[in-house]
Amino acid sequence: MDTEPAPERSERPSMTDTRIDKRFAALRAERRAGLVTFVMAGDPDAATFARILEGLPAAGADIIEVGMPFSDPMADGPAIQAAGLRALKAGQTMKKTIAAVKAFRAKDQTTPIVLMGYLNPIYVYPVDAFLNDAKDAGVDGLIIVDAPPEMDDELCLPAVAKGLNFIRLATPTTDAKRLPAVLANTSGFVYYVSITGITGTAAPDAADVHAQVARIKKSTKLPVAVGFGVKSPEQVRAIAKGADAVVVGSILVTTIALSLDKAGQPTGKTVQSVLGIVQALASGLRDGM
Repeated sequence: MDTEPAPERSERPSMTDTRIDKRFAALRAERRAGLVTFVMAGDPDAATFARILEGLPAAGADIIEVGMPFSDPMADGPAIQAAGLRALKAGQTMKKTIAAVKAFRAKDQTTPIVLMGYLNPIYVYPVDAFLNDAKDAGVDGLIIVDAPPEMDDELCLPAVAKGLNFIRLATPTTDAKRLPAVLANTSGFVYYVSITGITGTAAPDAADVHAQVARIKKSTKLPVAVGFGVKSPEQVRAIAKGADAVVVGSILVTTIALSLDKAGQPTGKTVQSVLGIVQALASGLRDGM
């Protein structure tokens, strides 16, 4: 009887092993999913952010996404939008964001750092200077939510040429026709957006997520990390059963917001409250090891 040919696997661009590659290899050796934490650069101010960033690996973050504040974050929900505005109000700039990564990298040579955000701040930097500075600072990858595959020549391919992973988003609406384009130049990992809409506004259904991750994995050897709407240790544990990593963000920036005083300034509990949430979320991924 006739059978359909097996789907072609999309291979990542040719690169040497990056920190992201090595971290996922280590996670496979530990036979567990990883925890990816998102924090906004400069939130609530540069000094407090630096302390949070420095403390994340010990708290349980396997990979750190650092948001690049932008005035028009169209894919972000209210919590992350507010975090970006706090950072901008406190004077955060792209150069300060890259400098923060460089300071982190002076103390931590192993934890992968991914910059996440929008194309406009990179375009005005401009692109070549941004990629050089990011690489020199110790950035490992980029997630640029408004840079589609059709624009790969502008940022994705130059980033890969510099040795930076370019991580693409796949969503519940990424169908079989669109998926090959999404995967074509992706490296490091694939970020599966578990819900439609903006960040932090709904909870993912674990069974549906697992089915979608399995579908993506038929077309790529890359790890798949799942994010958007994950806020509790129970959700992390459930999603991790069918994913290579779980991304948490809105709960962390919300925790920062709740720790501030009436004037919007950090308090003595700001740093530890965030790191405590990360510890709780990470513990579920390590139980029974």
